[in-house]
Amino acid sequence: MTMTTENTQEINYQCDYSTRIFTIALDIGGTLAKIIYSPLDSNKLMFHTIETEKIESFIKFLHNIILKWNQSNYNTTMIIATGGGAFKFYDLLNNEFPILYNKINQFDEMECLIKGLDFFIHKVNQEVFTYNDQDGIQEIEQIVNTTDNNTTIYPYMLVNIGSGVSILKVEKPNVFTRVGGSSLGGGTLWGLLSLITGAKTYDQMLTWAQNGNNDNVDMLVGDIYGTDYSKIGLKSSSIASSFAKVFQNRKPTPTTLQNNNNNSREQSIDNTTTSTQDIQDRNKKFKNEDISKSLLYAISNNIGQIAYLQAKIHNVQNVYFGGSYIRGHLTTMNTLSYAINFWSEGSKQAFFLKHEGYLGAMGAFLKSSEI
Repeated sequence: MTMTTENTQEINYQCDYSTRIFTIALDIGGTLAKIIYSPLDSNKLMFHTIETEKIESFIKFLHNIILKWNQSNYNTTMIIATGGGAFKFYDLLNNEFPILYNKINQFDEMECLIKGLDFFIHKVNQEVFTYNDQDGIQEIEQIVNTTDNNTTIYPYMLVNIGSGVSILKVEKPNVFTRVGGSSLGGGTLWGLLSLITGAKTYDQMLTWAQNGNNDNVDMLVGDIYGTDYSKIGLKSSSIASSFAKVFQNRKPTPTTLQNNNNNSREQSIDNTTTSTQDIQDRNKKFKNEDISKSLLYAISNNIGQIAYLQAKIHNVQNVYFGGSYIRGHLTTMNTLSYAINFWSEGSKQAFFLKHEGYLGAMGAFLKSSEI
């Protein structure tokens, strides 16, 4: 099967043309909804993403897909759904699509993630890769899952970063355990940067982060020691405290310095307000690009360390990162890869995927054959 996104790839996957059913697989997360479908007789997989909050546009887009690729023939269309939104929007989807080949089927999110990841690892050549700033992208050949030649990948760990983070230990196909997670994920980055910078889209935030300089916002080891802290392996450029320079270089406001005659604590608190001019001065001092990069580092470093600790506890060497948080962003991947390598002293390896955001949708698409 040919995968159609930014690039075209050949995939060892056979379509069942005898069924003549047009299948659309959905993974509806808290922040993003992912869509995979295969036009009949095309041997292609099509990939799309839309923000979950734009649910009306999402529904309209699904109708357009069916119109374009199946001539609005709902009787021969099947919709498969996973993710939290498969349950949250189940009634809405059924009302919008009352006539389908089969009722809208819901599948477990974690099960679909693992099924999708296994497919990409074993069936798609050059889908998996490693990345760091020094070596760049290093593609991994398609992995044959046999123990005879010691190329089995099990056990491995999947760190799926969406709105939040789920960490799964996979023992073998369809055998997995959720061993941990974090509420600090892509939704955290998106939410905080929306509040702080006023950014409208996630891609805008990533563009800012790519062009930013976190040295202007973060307190580094070199800011404290004046040099490296080589005894514990920290370079002068290592982050000692995220966003600390914002506090350190804050500009006192005139109202903060006012002398309160009665020294009342309550009245002092009321007087410590921030003026419009203070906010404008702050915005000139701390650029959106620098803030975006600082917060991206903070969230990514936290995820990387949690992932390493779980891999250490469960004695897993290979850690796969998936989810729409990454979006092929080099700074994000380098940060996650560096965290795994640094804390494990090179004993564990971080892996990434070209279609990291579509693991759940891919798994749901594959499970359609079980119906």
